[in-house]
Amino acid sequence: MADTQQVDPKAERTAARLAKHITAFSRAHGGAEGQVAYLGQRGARIVLVGEDGGWGDLVAPSHAIAEKAVEKAGITVHETFDGEFAAKVRTGPYEWSRMAGIQVGGPDNG
Repeated sequence: MADTQQVDPKAERTAARLAKHITAFSRAHGGAEGQVAYLGQRGARIVLVGEDGGWGDLVAPSHAIAEKAVEKAGITVHETFDGEFAAKVRTGPYEWSRMAGIQVGGPDNG
């Protein structure tokens, strides 16, 4: 019996492009792990954390495309962004300054 599942070529190209970015990030940071989070109608956010503590994110147009991208890249994917996975993130002065700027009484970063 033939496989009736249709493959959307545009979705496949998008997933492949995202996987390339994930793989490049992983190479630059000594490996990487990720987490895929829903963004509602905007799609899904792929949060990446490198072995060196560097981090970044990508946005996919759908959760299915994000899942396909991390699968193609071959990284470990976590269900949630917490615990030991979140503890790997290393932040610098820029991030602390930005976080403080959104707190009551923090410096204005606008």
